[in-house]
Amino acid sequence: MATVTIGNEKKEFEAGTTYEEIAKQYQPEYDDMIALAIVDGKIQELYKSLERDCEIQFLTYCDDAGHKAYVRTATLLFMKAVSEIEELREIKKIKVDFAIGCGYYMDVQGDVTIDKAIAEKIEENMRRIVEKKLEIKKRAYPTAEAVRIFASQGMEAKVKLFKYRKGSTINVYELDGYYDYYYGYMLPRTDYIKYFEVLPYESGLILNLPEKHRPKELQKFVPRTKLFKTLKQADEWGEKLGVDTVGDLNNEICKGNLNDLVLVQEALQERRIGEIAREISERSGVKFVMIAGPSSSGKTTFSHRLAVQLRTYGIIPHTIALDDYFVNREDTPRLPNGDYNFECLEALDVEQFNKDMSALLEGKEVELPTFNFKTGQREYRGNVKKLGPDDILVLEGIHGLNDKMSYALPVESKYKIYISALTTLNIDDHNRIPTTDGRLLRRMVRDARTRGSSAKRTIQMWGSVRRGEEENIFPFQEGADAFFNSASIYELAALKQYAEPLLYEISEDEPEYYEAKRLLKFLEYFLGVSTEALPNNSIVREFVGGSCFPV
Repeated sequence: MATVTIGNEKKEFEAGTTYEEIAKQYQPEYDDMIALAIVDGKIQELYKSLERDCEIQFLTYCDDAGHKAYVRTATLLFMKAVSEIEELREIKKIKVDFAIGCGYYMDVQGDVTIDKAIAEKIEENMRRIVEKKLEIKKRAYPTAEAVRIFASQGMEAKVKLFKYRKGSTINVYELDGYYDYYYGYMLPRTDYIKYFEVLPYESGLILNLPEKHRPKELQKFVPRTKLFKTLKQADEWGEKLGVDTVGDLNNEICKGNLNDLVLVQEALQERRIGEIAREISERSGVKFVMIAGPSSSGKTTFSHRLAVQLRTYGIIPHTIALDDYFVNREDTPRLPNGDYNFECLEALDVEQFNKDMSALLEGKEVELPTFNFKTGQREYRGNVKKLGPDDILVLEGIHGLNDKMSYALPVESKYKIYISALTTLNIDDHNRIPTTDGRLLRRMVRDARTRGSSAKRTIQMWGSVRRGEEENIFPFQEGADAFFNSASIYELAALKQYAEPLLYEISEDEPEYYEAKRLLKFLEYFLGVSTEALPNNSIVREFVGGSCFPV
């Protein structure tokens, strides 16, 4: 017998009892389904068994790790269902490309026409597999044997990935004779996946799943045409460069092709910035370029590079940060926990901003404010502006796309740009890299370098930052005139050398350890590279240092 401590309760269980069996006894105490167990501070999948006296906590679908386990397991279920459908035998490859809201876009490659009937057939088969309550088995295989299994199933991306595997074994998941690899924890059986739908979308499929905060509700899938186009374009460029997955990237690094990758990637971004500048120059009456995007998108570097391109069209740009219109610290709204809410629109003096911008539009001379982040006060330091016929303001801030921020300005005077680091590189075909992971690593490296902030602190703040993005940025992205993807196909290999030491500083007894461990495991897939080859105007320089711009 083993003594298990759960909360304030101690209970005896026979050794060999699975964590799932223990979880069932405590499930009535939770509003949402238990997905994983934390045993003596270590996350464990529910199929594992009790070995000794221990302390157990449970994670549900509302917890980050639990929600990620739901998404992975639903993806495995989807792939298994597809593999059993006769009409889909001609599929060469299905790639989990990227997320569109709560939906995951599945790129289908092969001589197959995707329509509503096919989507319905996949969903029907998924529900049949769910009803069977099939066990998802996990087994550690020698690397060579795992590679042989994946090769036999045509999973070439996994074969490439594990060529650079340091460990001698690989954890392989099996679902009724179908084998796959997933980066992270999984649920124990198919009946844990209750809420999902499969929809045709563009040339592929959408696997629509519940969001973390509402795991029992399936939100209606809302197409985001501009976002999809931008992501798809980046994905296609990755394929043209021959770098679709981490295995491809590692191959190019080993071949000595990193410099070429950097040059091509930077050229692609510069070309896109030039296209945006040309469009602004051709649009009559534009005086305000409004730039917005989530944290660590590279907004500052982008605004400076755009300013350079605008000058080639005879336009005189003036870069302004919307942060300079923060209200004084004592007037800043607070969150329910008492912390300042710097993310909401009310944290800015919207009225003064519109008064100043309207005056500039009328040709008046205006002294613009500067916010002192050390004192928390707005200051006036003689920054006087007056717009001439060729002058234009480049305004950067999280609320740039929200018309409430610029309510007094004529629509025709504004050109809106949405920027984000939309990573389209995959670990392999079935394991996507969330764009938020790339941005989190960027911010971690930058905060440590410029603000002396620890990785622990960055992870602590990230949840609040993400909530602010969901409320204040993402709802307005489709209203942008242009999208810009600031992600570089090589950047995670470059960030690795900076991020790993920061993550190793987080100890096992700290709550942020689980996220640190996950990110460290993630970075193991990449071969690290030097940043020497990066040009000094690269967006990546904003985070690793060495930029020619004041960032």
